[in-house]
Amino acid sequence: MKPHDLVRMRYDRLRSVVGRIQTVVGDMATQAERFQSLLSWRDPRATSLSVLFYLVATVVLYVMSFQVVGLLVGLYMLRHPRFRSKQPSMPSNFFKRLPSRSESML
Repeated sequence: MKPHDLVRMRYDRLRSVVGRIQTVVGDMATQAERFQSLLSWRDPRATSLSVLFYLVATVVLYVMSFQVVGLLVGLYMLRHPRFRSKQPSMPSNFFKRLPSRSESML
């Protein structure tokens, strides 16, 4: 193998790895922007729903012990595939529909 081919192979491999890293970092930034839009007043409906959810979650965690909540969440996550829905969950669907800055630039 020629040194020129070796350098090209390493360069192509490095480009593919950096491309994947850039994609993951972009996805993480989009999720962070959606989370920020939950807590900003740009979308009042989403902000009020998230504050209400946090309030209910706080009360539930205060009343129930953490072990019971962890057990219930674990049992829900490990349920049989027959009882799972093909549709995404409502909170996941709501979060994916929140605006991010990349969508507001258009």
